[in-house]
Amino acid sequence: MKDESKEFEKKIKASLKKKYVLRLYIAGLTPKSTRAIINIEKICKEYLEGRYELEIIDIYQQPVLAKGEQIIAAPTLLKKLPLPLRKFIGDMSNTEKILVGLDLRPKPGKKRNISP
Repeated sequence: MKDESKEFEKKIKASLKKKYVLRLYIAGLTPKSTRAIINIEKICKEYLEGRYELEIIDIYQQPVLAKGEQIIAAPTLLKKLPLPLRKFIGDMSNTEKILVGLDLRPKPGKKRNISP
């Protein structure tokens, strides 16, 4: 049991050191794009303080970057690191969905294997 506790603690510490590289693709300063920026900045500050890099890219100003990442809708959040790569479309208002997708929360109904 002690070894399992130590292993779990190591995993927690390792996950706290992960650096998140995020790109938010927006289409101008529309109300939806503005909400997406506010929402993802709030999530980053609250759950990833000091361990994230967020780049906001306007697809009107830099269409080549959007094409290279195969962005088909805006706003779209792209999680580049840590792997796996993930995409989220919309105004980022569903915080729980974003946290699960960023692997900061377990999927609903999925139990973690934690021993007492």
